[in-house]
Amino acid sequence: MKKLILPLIALAFSFSFANAQEKWSLEKCINYAKEHNIDLQLRKLDAEMQSNNTKQSKLDLLPSLNGSTSYNFSYGRTLSADNTYADNNTQSGSIGLSADLTLFNGFQKFNSIKQNKLDLKANLQDVEKAKEDLALNITSSYLSILFNKELLQVAQEKLKVTKLQIKRTEALVEAGTLPKGTLMEQNAQAARENLEVVNASNNLTLTLLELAQLLDLENPSEFDISVPELPVLNATRSMVDPESVFINALEFRPEMKAARYRLESSEQGLVIAKGQRSPSLSMSGYWGSSYSKDFPEVGLLRNNAGIPILDDTGRTQTILIREEMKLSDQLSNRENKAFGFSLRIPIFNGSIVNRNIANAKININRYKLNMENSKNVLRKEIQQAHANAKAAMNKYFSSKTAVSSTEEAFRYTEEKFNLGLVNSVDYNQEKNNLFQAKSDLLQAKYEYIFRTKILDFYNGIEIKL
Repeated sequence: MKKLILPLIALAFSFSFANAQEKWSLEKCINYAKEHNIDLQLRKLDAEMQSNNTKQSKLDLLPSLNGSTSYNFSYGRTLSADNTYADNNTQSGSIGLSADLTLFNGFQKFNSIKQNKLDLKANLQDVEKAKEDLALNITSSYLSILFNKELLQVAQEKLKVTKLQIKRTEALVEAGTLPKGTLMEQNAQAARENLEVVNASNNLTLTLLELAQLLDLENPSEFDISVPELPVLNATRSMVDPESVFINALEFRPEMKAARYRLESSEQGLVIAKGQRSPSLSMSGYWGSSYSKDFPEVGLLRNNAGIPILDDTGRTQTILIREEMKLSDQLSNRENKAFGFSLRIPIFNGSIVNRNIANAKININRYKLNMENSKNVLRKEIQQAHANAKAAMNKYFSSKTAVSSTEEAFRYTEEKFNLGLVNSVDYNQEKNNLFQAKSDLLQAKYEYIFRTKILDFYNGIEIKL
C-alpha cells in the first residue's frame, strides 16, 4: 500500500508545482484582466444601469395600474345611518383600482426612449475604451518583463566573459606574463558585474510584480510569463501616414463613437425640452367600493305571516333593519366607477420650459466642444505615436549597427589583452562599451515593438505578439 501511495503523492506534488509555474501569454493576461479588472467591472455596471433606464423608458409607454385598500376604526359620537347621533364604535374599509394612460405629451416619452438608447450606446463604448486601455497597459508591462529578462541574460553573459578572462589572467600571472594587479582589477570588475546581475534580477522581479498586481493576482510570487516569438523588425517597414490613421480612427475608435452618441443624445434632449411646450392629454379610470360594519340593511316591513304592511296611502312600508349587511352585498351596492380624460395646457410655469430649452441648447454646444476636443486629442496621440515609432525604428537599427561595430572592436582588444599589449583598464572599458551597446539595443528593440503596436492599435489592429 505504501508503495502505491508514495508515487501518487509525488505525482500530485509535481502536478501542483507545474500548475504553480504555469506561464502566462500576453493573450491570457489580457483576457484574464477583462474578466477580473475592478475598474472595468465598474464600467460594465454603469452600462447595465443605463440598460435598465432604457428598458424603463419603454415601459413608461404602458398605462399605470394601482390598487388601494384601507381599514379604519372609529370611536366616539358619529352620525349613524338613520341620521341620528350616537356613541358608536365602528369599523369600515375600502378597496379601489385606478389606471392612468398618457395619450399625448409632445412625444416626450418616445424621444426619451431614443435618448436612453443613445446613452446606452455611449456607455458601451466607454466599456470598449476601458478594455483597450487595459490591454495597452498590460502589453507595456508585458514587454517590460521581456526586456528585463533579456537584460538579465546580457548581464549574466557579461559576468561569464569576465570569469573566463579571470581564469586566463590567473594563468598569465602565474606564468609571469601579467602583473598580479591585473588579476585584482579583474576580480573587482567581476564583483561590480555580479552586482549588475543582482540589480537586473531585482528589476525583473519588480516588473513581474507590477503585471501581477495589474491583473489583481493573489499570489504574485508564483507568476511568470511565457516568452513569445517576437516579430521580425524589418528596416524596410513603411510607416502608415498619421493623417490616414486619424481619418480611419475617427470611424471606429470607441471614444469617438461615445462622443458622437452623447452629442446625438444632447440633441434629443433639446427635442424633449421643446416637447414640454405641447399640451398633454391623459386618460384615467377608477373602480372602488367600501364596507362599514355599522351599515344597516334596508328591508320591507312585514307582519307575522310575512305579508308586507301597507301605510295609510297604500304604499309598502320599508325599514332600516339593524343587522350588518353582508360584505359582498355592501361591495356590490356601494360600488363606484369613474372614467375620464384630462387635458393639460402649459401657459405659464415660471419659465421653466424656456429654461430647460436654453440649457438643452447649452448642453449641445458642450458636447460639440467635447467631440472637437476628442478629435484633437486623438489626432495628437496618433501624430505622437507615429513620431515615436519612427524614432524608435531609427534608434533600433542605429543600435544594431553600433553593436556590430563594438563587437569587432572588443574582439580586437581582447586579442591584444591576451597578448599583454593592452592593460586591463582599456580591456574592461571596451567590454563595458560592448555590453552597454547590447543593452541599448535591447531597449531600442522593445521600444520599437511597443511603439509600432501602439500605432497598429490606433489603426484598428488587435494587439498581439
